[in-house]
This record gives sequence, structure tokens and C-alpha cells, in this order.
Amino acid sequence: MAGPARRRSPARRRLRRLQLRLTTAYTLITVVGLACLSWVVIRTDDRAREDAEYDEMRRRASVAASLVYYEDDRIRLDGLQDDEATTGTPQILVLEGRPGGDPVTVFRGRTAQFAVAAGAIDAVTRSAMDAEGPVRADGHDRSGGPVRLLAVPFYHDATDEVAGAAVAVGDPARGAAEHRSLVLSLVVGAGALTALAAVTGHVLSGRSMRPAWQALEQQERLLAYAAHELRTPVAVMRGSVEVAADAPGGALDAHLPRIRRAADRMADLVENLLARGRLEAAVDTVRAEPLRLDQLVEEVCAELPGSGPRPRLRLEESVTEADAALVRIAVRNLLDNAVRHGRASAAPDGAGLLVTVRGPEVWVADRGPGVDPDRLPELTERFSSPGGGTGIGLSLVRRIAEAHRGELTVRARPGGGAEFVLRLAPDRSRPGRRRGRGPGPHDSLMTGRP
Repeated sequence: MAGPARRRSPARRRLRRLQLRLTTAYTLITVVGLACLSWVVIRTDDRAREDAEYDEMRRRASVAASLVYYEDDRIRLDGLQDDEATTGTPQILVLEGRPGGDPVTVFRGRTAQFAVAAGAIDAVTRSAMDAEGPVRADGHDRSGGPVRLLAVPFYHDATDEVAGAAVAVGDPARGAAEHRSLVLSLVVGAGALTALAAVTGHVLSGRSMRPAWQALEQQERLLAYAAHELRTPVAVMRGSVEVAADAPGGALDAHLPRIRRAADRMADLVENLLARGRLEAAVDTVRAEPLRLDQLVEEVCAELPGSGPRPRLRLEESVTEADAALVRIAVRNLLDNAVRHGRASAAPDGAGLLVTVRGPEVWVADRGPGVDPDRLPELTERFSSPGGGTGIGLSLVRRIAEAHRGELTVRARPGGGAEFVLRLAPDRSRPGRRRGRGPGPHDSLMTGRP
């Protein structure tokens, strides 16, 4: 019953969609943040790589320009032949300016890595000579591949005028392998972090929505319980009224007891539903007041239907701090459970249903098939009952006991049957007393109506 309702519930579908939206939003925010951060890192690394390449080109071109000198008005390049600045990459070219003409290449490094068009070399050389300072530019070799150019001017020793420039030709792909490795690491890392963010977002959104799930679960369970339990008394009342309406005069009196029992059953169900909703929703705290527990139990026992078994009472005068309305519901549910499951067995000792009050405890014993104490947690779960019911009765008793800082326990009754013990609060007046001990043969008991 609960499974199909859960699958078809529009509220559950809306909550699930909300959780997916929250997960998606959290993931998208993470993706955007990681993408921006990765772009900044990639751009920073690319610029750093470019700056490092230009720094190396400037260093080599400056060294080459410093090694060029003039003697007898003739350019001397002997210092360039064996210097490390003119070997390897970047490649070094030295061009000397000619009045009224294009610069002429007078030296070329031994490593000729790029075949750059003469026009590009001449252009960057003239720019450096005109600016009388380093000039850098981008160009292409004859195969169309990109190259970097940087020119540093040198001066004539006699006239101190710009005589030419040393040009360094660099490779834009230098360091590209390390850059690609960085990009790959960022992509893989960002993907892993995005997956982790999606999982984390899903878990966190689920945790944040847990109160809504629990509230929905409580509402659906209460509605399912109401639909299941109220159907029977309503059907009984409707059938009785229809039969009485079709019967001759005076037949209504024969159906009134059934209608009254069905109405009483509906009233108990509604009261249980309201109490359960109050405890689950924590609308208010337990209104604990001084309570004569023995008198309350006696009143509840007196309200049992006259056609059912009558309990034997053993009542001690007991005053405790408790919510009278909730305790009344708990005691009535324990009695209803004992009547349902314990009346089938004979009671040779005349005490098939025995109710005992001692201190803050209420004992309800029957002569039914008995209950394994290890199964009590299962029996106090809603919609779990060995008799085919919903199990909300014992579940409500357990919740009421917990709301009073107590507990609900069960043990086998000597001679057959079960003894349920409702403890409302720890009994501090008798510190040496063992928990779970039933009334002994020498206990002083006040016996009420049989």
C-alpha cells in the first residue's frame, strides 16, 4: 500500500525534481568556477611561456649586439663565432644597415631552424634601428609556420650612430609540450572535481531536504493509515444504517450497538491520528502535570466495552508527572492490543487480562500467544503487526513513552501470554530497583473492580 502511493505521489516527484535542480545548480556553479579558474591559469602559463621565450631572445640578441664592433670603419664579427649566444635556439642573425638601401645580413647563427622571409627580417631590423631600442614582432617562415622576431640595435664605434641590429628568431612552439600537459591536467582535474561536486551536491541537497522528506513520509503514512482503518467502521455504520432503513419498524434498535461500536472505533482512530501527528510534528511539548496514574488507568479500564473481557486490576496509589491525554491514549492502546491478541486463550487463573500500576509503570498482561521481546522494535513500527493491522497502536505507545523520557518493554508472562510495561519516567525514588521487574507476590497492591 505504501509503495505504490510513494511512487505515484506528485509531492515526491516535485521534491525529487527540486533535489535534481539543486544538484544541477551546484554542479553548474562548480563548472563555471573551475572553467574561469582554468582559463586564468592557462592564459597565465601561456603568457609566462611567451615572456620567458622573449627574455631568452632578448638576452641572446643583446649579447650578439654587444659582440659586434668596428675597426678601421669595417664591421668585425669574430666574437660571434664561438659564443654560446649565437648557437642553438633562438637563432641569431646580424644585419648591417646600408644608406639608401635594405639592411644586409652579415652573420647567421650556425643553427638555421627557420627559413624566414627576408622582408620580415628587414622590417624588424629597420624598426629597431629607427627606435634605437629592442623591437619584437611576429612573423612566418616560408612554410607558413609562426615565428617570433626580436631585434636589438648596435652602434658604430666611431660615430655612435645606429649601424644595424642583431635579430633573434624564436619558436612559438617552445615549451608547448609542458603547456599541453598543464592543460590536460586542468581538464582532468576539473572533470574529477565536477563529478565530485555533483555527488556532493546531490548528497547535501538530499540532507537539506531530509526534513521535507520526513514530513511528507509522516503525512503519507497518516493518510494511508486513516484510509485503511477508517474504511472498516464507516462500512459497518453504512451497512447497519442501510439494513435498518430497509427493516420494519423497531429494527433500528438491534443495529444501534454495532453503529455505536463503529463510532467508538472511529473516535479512537481519530484520537490516535491526532496524537501521532502532534508527537511527530512536535507542535508542542508534553504538558506534564501531576497525575494520579492509578485513577487514570481505572477510568480507562471502566470505559472498555461491556461485551468484552473485564480486566483484573492491581493498582497502587501512584502520582507522576505526565500528560494525561497522551497517557490515556497509551493505556487504551495497550488494553486494545491485549484484548485483540489475548482473549482467544483461556485463563484458568481468572486473570486473563491483568492491569497493574506500580510507581510510574503500567503493566498490561494477557494470556495470548506471547511476544518475543526481541521482536518488540518490529512490533512498534507503524504498518507492522502480526495480526494484519497497521501497528500504529503500539508504535504510538512507544512514542508517548519516549516523549515522557520512558520506554515500552515486553516480556513473557509466567503461565503463558505477554506482559507489556509502559514506563513513563525513570523511577528515581527507588535507586536499587531493577528495571523490568514485575510485581512480586509480597507487593502491597490495591485491587480495583474485577
